[in-house]
Amino acid sequence: MAGVAVSTTINGDNFEYLCQPDETLLDVLRDRLGLTGAKEGCGTGDCGACSIILDDRLVCSCLVLGAEAEGRRVETIEGMAHGDTLHPLQQKFLEHAALQCGICTPGFLIAAKDLLAKNPDPTEEEIRFGLAGNLCRCTGYDKIVRAVQDAASVMKGA
Repeated sequence: MAGVAVSTTINGDNFEYLCQPDETLLDVLRDRLGLTGAKEGCGTGDCGACSIILDDRLVCSCLVLGAEAEGRRVETIEGMAHGDTLHPLQQKFLEHAALQCGICTPGFLIAAKDLLAKNPDPTEEEIRFGLAGNLCRCTGYDKIVRAVQDAASVMKGA
């Protein structure tokens, strides 16, 4: 099968790659570009572990073809921190112990970032709804919700 040439922006940097027509964006990110933050939890878009932001829209990268990133903006977990400074969401996840094994954490962080970009002052119900596409098999969701609430407060004050 002939490769597809793709030119895209990932976390603010320009990338060019060749991928197979049936290769998912998740596989391109992980296997071709070395961006391993997004995880494959299900391969069917049910768990949210592979969540990314594609042109300001939260998507499961396991459901997007690598070729579909042509000319688009991709944001992954690797783009959240600024150098050694964690994004407020990352910091609050640590402070609230809102993670255990870490498989779901990147997806939750990206989903929370997308939520707060669209709604900087969400209620608890809005947070739970905004994160409903992400599953965690290790911990309850209360610490995650509290971390997002706390991060929202910090980000409003910034």
